[in-house]
Amino acid sequence: MTSALLTPDFEFCFELRVAVDDAFPIGGSAPGEGLHFAPISGGTFAGPRLRGRILAGGGDWWTGHGLTVRLDARYVIEAELDDGTTAAIDVVNRGTWRTDEAGSARLEAGEELDERALYYRTAFVFQTEHPVLEWLTSSQFVGYARPEPGHVVIRVFRLI
Repeated sequence: MTSALLTPDFEFCFELRVAVDDAFPIGGSAPGEGLHFAPISGGTFAGPRLRGRILAGGGDWWTGHGLTVRLDARYVIEAELDDGTTAAIDVVNRGTWRTDEAGSARLEAGEELDERALYYRTAFVFQTEHPVLEWLTSSQFVGYARPEPGHVVIRVFRLI
């Protein structure tokens, strides 16, 4: 007997506003192709489940091939807890950025594209030893991202 598959359900947890510096090629890659690195210089996050700041020092490695980019970011965030203390959380965030020719032209013209016009999806792994934040380490998370000048904005959802 085969049971019906569950339809995924998601809980919105918080939105990251990650400050990123300009990317540069690694290894002499051609513009728009090959491996690049974008330093993460700070930022903030807030939402119904968590709030805090993004620490400087992380980065986003990405590989571009035409209109599709594979992303691999790693950084540390610091959560503000209800008792007034803070807790560090290691973030690994991998995903895909993809658009079509029209979307690329709109971006190059300075237009902002929302999550429906630009396929910018990520998957998170959070690591922390803080017991109050155990829910971050024992669940799966996905993000819907969009670029803004100097930032990547990612709405983070927990798969429930």
